Amino acid sequence: MLRFHTRGHTTSAVRVLAILVILLASVSALRAQETKPYDDKLMRLSEILGAVHYLRELCGADEGQLWRDRMRELMDAEGTTALRRAKLTRSFNKGYMGYSRTYRTCTPSAETAVKRFLAEATQLATELMRNVP
Repeated sequence: MLRFHTRGHTTSAVRVLAILVILLASVSALRAQETKPYDDKLMRLSEILGAVHYLRELCGADEGQLWRDRMRELMDAEGTTALRRAKLTRSFNKGYMGYSRTYRTCTPSAETAVKRFLAEATQLATELMRNVP
């Protein structure tokens, strides 16, 4: 039998493996609680909110922090753990940063992107409302 020596104590490989299995099961259970079946749609909605926040401001919508506030509300509702909040924030920032690199001025293309994002966001929100318990 394999044996590990630690500070003069001998611990069997079986005991170490058993502990690892228990730890992995615990981590899997925690991850399962942090992952919801609708997360892909939720992350996409977060990304859209970030893009719309940037593009609407760029195009002079004068809405202040409206889209960031909607994101904050989403995080209040769905950011039940630090990991979920981080994922939501990362998605929002991805949308914001992606379009800030692409658009420096408001163009017809930017305005079209906003319209498409708002339509997609409406569809995602409707689907989420129907499918979330």
